[in-house]
Amino acid sequence: MKKSNFQPPTEQTTCGNNDPYENPWTTLSGKQVYDNPWINVREDRVLNPGGSEGIYGVVHFKSTAVGIIPVDDEMHTWLVGQFRYPHKEYSWEIPMGGAPLEDNPLEGAIRELREETGLSAAKWHNLMKVHPSNSVSDETGYVYLATELTQGTWEPEETEQLIVKRVSISDAIQMVVDNQITDCISISGLLRLHVAIQTGEIKL
Repeated sequence: MKKSNFQPPTEQTTCGNNDPYENPWTTLSGKQVYDNPWINVREDRVLNPGGSEGIYGVVHFKSTAVGIIPVDDEMHTWLVGQFRYPHKEYSWEIPMGGAPLEDNPLEGAIRELREETGLSAAKWHNLMKVHPSNSVSDETGYVYLATELTQGTWEPEETEQLIVKRVSISDAIQMVVDNQITDCISISGLLRLHVAIQTGEIKL
């Protein structure tokens, strides 16, 4: 394979003389325009980084997203398939759900893994923090690696019509490459685990 000559770009400040890592937005006012038990939508009047006045819509999530990659002794994991209403498409994903903002996300991850797969794990490792859609929402997510697994009874919610399948880690990664997994938390978590295994950061 030909060696790449790619060099990462150097950091540049693109506007103004202020510290580029400080918040360049000014919030003038804000109002809630929609609310339900899971999210609310706020519309702010703002001054943008260029100094012009405008509006910014923000979706506030009332829970923390948690994704779980359970891995057994044979280097297999579990994927959950379900129809996703917003996109009107079927989606294969790692087990995931939400945890109340005031709770430890790990507690939500333990619960979601049991509900969606029936699995419990003796060991947990926080793989990463993610912001799934940071241009329009404040949602924060965490992906956990779960090992030393025990199979129990699954307890899906009434809104979930799930198919659960056990696949090898390599097959799950290939599903990402082949665009068969499109959920961003699943993609991020599986690739993060792949890199951690390849570099020896995590030994399974």
